[in-house]
Amino acid sequence: MANPIDTKVISKLAEILDKNQLTGLNYEDENCKISLSRELGGAFVPTYAPATTPVVQQTSAVSAPVEEVKEEIDYTNSPNAVKSPMVGVVYLSSNPNSPTYVKVGDSVTEGDTVCLIEAMKTFNPVKAHKSGKVTKVLVEAGDPVEYGEPLVIIE
Repeated sequence: MANPIDTKVISKLAEILDKNQLTGLNYEDENCKISLSRELGGAFVPTYAPATTPVVQQTSAVSAPVEEVKEEIDYTNSPNAVKSPMVGVVYLSSNPNSPTYVKVGDSVTEGDTVCLIEAMKTFNPVKAHKSGKVTKVLVEAGDPVEYGEPLVIIE
């Protein structure tokens, strides 16, 4: 049977959590582990477990949606990457009503325009450095880009 829990401890921990605007707080002694967590502006949810069992973290009912974790691959040194020749803002089409220059699955020829980089009110075409199939578009229209940043992958 689990040890009775001291509600004064939970109340004090909740007070600390609220006073310091924390989103989580863990407490452990020889008899129990307590984990409190909440979203800012939401209520806290205590989790209690005897010290011999693992703690399962819970969040409040007002939690934010879980974002998908995307596997990020560094294409900086990839020979297949079309890289930004300058700092600026990327555009994937000549105007908002036009189709994009390239999308995943398109075949391109060396010299084809894959996007535009706007720098100092000038739109500069970025050309494919080789022929092949577009396998990834790493940027979205309106994204700021740095010199040498991979934009499109052609294989």
